[in-house]
Amino acid sequence: MPLYRHGDVLVRRVSEIPAEAKKRPHLTLAEGEITGHSHRVAEAASASLFELRGERFLLVHGEQATLVHEEHGPITLSQGCYRVWQQREYSPQEIRIVRD
Repeated sequence: MPLYRHGDVLVRRVSEIPAEAKKRPHLTLAEGEITGHSHRVAEAASASLFELRGERFLLVHGEQATLVHEEHGPITLSQGCYRVWQQREYSPQEIRIVRD
């Protein structure tokens, strides 16, 4: 299954979203901590975001959904289920989320 990279946000198609995942009231995949920009779905009616124990999942129930961010080109996702996570950076002292 293809892996999509949208800046520091990674998206991969999965077979299903865990049944116990809770629906989130927004479509923001990740907040940019330095710029204040966010990775988000442009079409609110085409997708739903879920979370389970810190993991995020995106359900594209429309024909497609577009991921947008002010500093990256858009990515179009087809209908289906996706796991979403932020890239992490490693240092000998700690593992931390990459700052966008």
